[in-house]
Amino acid sequence: MPVGFQYGAVMPFTDTDVQIQKGDCLYMFSDGYADQFGGPDEKKFMMARLRSLLCEISVKPTDEQKQILDDTIENWKGNTEQIDDILVMGIKI
Repeated sequence: MPVGFQYGAVMPFTDTDVQIQKGDCLYMFSDGYADQFGGPDEKKFMMARLRSLLCEISVKPTDEQKQILDDTIENWKGNTEQIDDILVMGIKI
């Protein structure tokens, strides 16, 4: 659901309770990373690839995670123009 303006039917937001423990990592991100075109076939990065990447890097120190995320999207984009804003925010409990 978009937070701002929306066309069409309004769908209600849903609440989800999540049990967290010390050492867990929580990530919030915009659609910009997953929607970025690039790679060998100039396709979108896609949400499944982003989730997989976040799972892989979650055990690394946060500064290394940032570098991996930066390098990955830059390599993915190649010479393709960035099409949207990109936000990835991580919080370690």
